[in-house]
Amino acid sequence: MITLYQTPMAWGTPNLSPFCFKLEAYFRMVGLPYQVKMAELLKAPKGKVPYIEIDGQLMGDSQFIIEYLKRKHGDTLDAQLTPEQMAVGHTIRRMLEECTYWYIVYMRWVDDAGWRAYTPIVETMVPTVTGGPVPLSALRQKMLGILHDQGTGRHNMEEVQALARQDISALATLMGNKPYLLGDSPTSFDAVVYSFLVSIIANPVDTEFKQHTLSQENLVRYCARFKSRFFANWKPPETQAA
Repeated sequence: MITLYQTPMAWGTPNLSPFCFKLEAYFRMVGLPYQVKMAELLKAPKGKVPYIEIDGQLMGDSQFIIEYLKRKHGDTLDAQLTPEQMAVGHTIRRMLEECTYWYIVYMRWVDDAGWRAYTPIVETMVPTVTGGPVPLSALRQKMLGILHDQGTGRHNMEEVQALARQDISALATLMGNKPYLLGDSPTSFDAVVYSFLVSIIANPVDTEFKQHTLSQENLVRYCARFKSRFFANWKPPETQAA
């Protein structure tokens, strides 16, 4: 059985990290058995979540893990995709993981209302993230520095939300009326799309980013469809300490 190391569950979602959520969604889509344990970043192979233990080894990076599992167990989700479909899926995945992700981080760490909502969750993660007690203010300042270096933190709230809305509009346009991102059947790229959409919608702070996402009726229907198929009977698994 695969052991999935991830951050705490909260806000009614399997995980607030879209990357942890993506990996758990993939496990459920392909029917791989797994158990969940709390991550310790000091032990993570790449210093990030999620990571897994499989075949007696630790492995990091959600996409590297998925590619490894495809090679090990076969690619039941993507094997029939055309090169063009693979290219579209790759482009959407990279947009969500390399751009939209930082807008989600901004809403949680930079926006004051978002930070107040996120603080109780961060408090539960501090020991596993830092290896010991660290003031939340210091942790927040570190993240603000990361966001500034990355570039998103150099923008104001209005600018970030405008960029975020463009990503969601592009996704909604490409999704169209298809049941899943690339057609009638779900693919590994849907694990990414669903996890990121839920990460946006689950935020209890009512931002323009969230409202714009909710206004895309096809994306809302898509989330309901995916949840019904893969997470209808989901209950928080028994999470063990690492």
